[in-house]
Amino acid sequence: MESLNIESLIFDLALILVLGAIATVLFKALKQPVVLGYIVAGFIASPHFSFFPSVAVEANIEFWAEIGIIVLLFSLGLEFSFKKLVNVGGSALITAMIIVLGMMGLGYVVGKLLGFPTDDSMFLGGMISMSSTTIIIKALTDLNMRHRKFVPMIFAVLIVEDLFAVVLMVLLSSVAINDTVASGEMLMSVLKLSFFLVIWFTVGIFLLPTLFKRFRRIISDEMLLIISMGLCFSMAIFSVKSGFSMALGAFVMGSILAGTVEAERIEHVISPVKDLFGAVFFISVGMMVNPAVIVANAGTITLLSLVVIVGMIVFGTFGMLATGQPLKMALQSGFTLTQIGEFSFIIASLGMSLGVLQDNIYPIIVAVSVITTFTTPFFIKSADPCYNWLERLLPSSWTRLLSGYSNQAAQSETSESRQMWSSIIKRYAVRVVLYSAVAFAVAHLSRTLLKPLLINAMGEDWGCLLGALITLVALAPFLLAITLPSTKRSQLEKLFSESGTVTNVPIVIMIIISLVISSGFIMAVLYGYNVASSEMAVVIALGITLLFALVLAPRFKSRIMQVEQRFIGNVNERENRRTGRGNNLVSDLHVAYMRVGHNCPFVGEKLKNANLRQRYGVNLVNIQRNGRIYPVPTGEMRIFPGDVLGVIGNDEQIQQMLPLVEASEQVTTQASSDVKFTHFTIGEHSPLINKELRNARLSEDYESLLVAVQRGEDEFITPTPDLEFLPGDILWIVGDTKRLAALK
Repeated sequence: MESLNIESLIFDLALILVLGAIATVLFKALKQPVVLGYIVAGFIASPHFSFFPSVAVEANIEFWAEIGIIVLLFSLGLEFSFKKLVNVGGSALITAMIIVLGMMGLGYVVGKLLGFPTDDSMFLGGMISMSSTTIIIKALTDLNMRHRKFVPMIFAVLIVEDLFAVVLMVLLSSVAINDTVASGEMLMSVLKLSFFLVIWFTVGIFLLPTLFKRFRRIISDEMLLIISMGLCFSMAIFSVKSGFSMALGAFVMGSILAGTVEAERIEHVISPVKDLFGAVFFISVGMMVNPAVIVANAGTITLLSLVVIVGMIVFGTFGMLATGQPLKMALQSGFTLTQIGEFSFIIASLGMSLGVLQDNIYPIIVAVSVITTFTTPFFIKSADPCYNWLERLLPSSWTRLLSGYSNQAAQSETSESRQMWSSIIKRYAVRVVLYSAVAFAVAHLSRTLLKPLLINAMGEDWGCLLGALITLVALAPFLLAITLPSTKRSQLEKLFSESGTVTNVPIVIMIIISLVISSGFIMAVLYGYNVASSEMAVVIALGITLLFALVLAPRFKSRIMQVEQRFIGNVNERENRRTGRGNNLVSDLHVAYMRVGHNCPFVGEKLKNANLRQRYGVNLVNIQRNGRIYPVPTGEMRIFPGDVLGVIGNDEQIQQMLPLVEASEQVTTQASSDVKFTHFTIGEHSPLINKELRNARLSEDYESLLVAVQRGEDEFITPTPDLEFLPGDILWIVGDTKRLAALK
């Protein structure tokens, strides 16, 4: 076995990190995305740039870059949760599907026209179908447009696109490995992927949040980092053993952990790891940039850049219009999505590692990403003028048609009966899919592991009979749950009171499907264990299913509902902890945990002056600050941004208090600057000396918020208009650190 050259490994890592650090500073000063700086740093460190020392062994960088992909996908999974996917709604799902399918088809056609092989064309379609979340957030922040009406819908589409990207990576890998696009094998790949995701999301959500809650008090940040990265790499390895990529396993584990109460802590502790290996990955992307290839393919790069920009505008706008969004919002959304980024590089890396991509495609995609990144702010600002031009150009009949369709879709979405039926069908679909997946896993394990063991021990006849009985007993809880009705009595009563009648057709269809699925599992077990002929298996399966549905299901309903409530509670655990739902103490009182924002009206005040009980009717039970918990804090303790307050109150009181406590508008509107909560001592030559707060113009001239003034070691003064600043005062203040330096 070849020994590892530690010296070259450290040299290469040192070189790319130093170059990455320099590029980060330069591009930050130029107000450009840091990702572009990493790409430039990678190009300088590559053999293609002969005026600077290059890396000794490129395989070293590939090793670090592979870890970077895993950590990046894990962190993306932490930002993606089932709750987010449910909340984005059907509009974002349909829009993202239109964009991805449209751009994939367009990319495939353009690839074939350019003479690329089939595999390359398919990967090209995948690479140009994903907009960059990082670049869009950066552009909207720089343009101060994070609070525009269309932005939440854009973020919802990006969430769904992230999920599609992971699925797409699996499908492209399958096509590349099998060297075919046969529909049967593609369908099997999709089914296998779906089964893998459902099983591990179900098991993970049922177990991990419970374990985190039980051991939360003893898990330090160091332990949490080790646990979360251990889970990440373990799932990555298991994903490979199951026939998928490491990136998929990392994304799945991140998504599972995203719903736990420790999600924010995990994001915090892995942030340095993500930044380090993410930088290495993007630098490795830059190392693939070959100027000779770019010059030779300038026409191809220009064409693909136009395809990305025009295609994203067309499909993004059409997707939004198809889901009932107004024309203006649709155009704003389409013009915002006009770039490709991190997932394009990841898909390209996947194609290179599988050996199905030509060497010149990688630098072409990098060049297209750089061009579209620079043009993104221009197109975002062009959306409104384009809408004004279209509004004048379109016939009035078209404008009325689009407006009427948008209003009709909005009214349809807000219809109470429609929302009720949507809730019923959604609950039914989720229940059937989850329980069916678990039942399939049990049946598969029984047939592959239990059946041979019993036959060897007891002979074929008795072994098969006992195996079938054990399997049916193990399947019983899941089949009982499938046959339970998904409609609640209160929902049926409400639907009846609205319309005067309730159609039974959807309910009957759901019952029939449940009975068929349950019977199918029983038939498969009986037939698979050779204990009954196919005709007899049908009869026995129908009999057992009716027994489950009519006799056993009503008796075990409460137990099944308890299990479901625990699962749903784990899915919603992060949100429930914030709002306090599920933490009932006495009557309608419960504990909620809310993080203090920089614009909280009582930030910096002593608790005795905040009057939380008098203002909001709640009781403060603890304060969490920098990993430490202060139980039953005294009235002398102050509230600072970033504190997590544990309060007891009812739903109305907590919902009234939440937006005030978590107010952080100042930070989100200035995310591009170095806005921090900091403190410093003012000297004798500070412009604040002997000035009163009302005349200091901190907000107007320095865009800062004074939280408290520390005078002496223990004296904290709540800011008032007549407060006079003295030399030696320590200001606890929120603002841009560069601008605040003038106050020192």
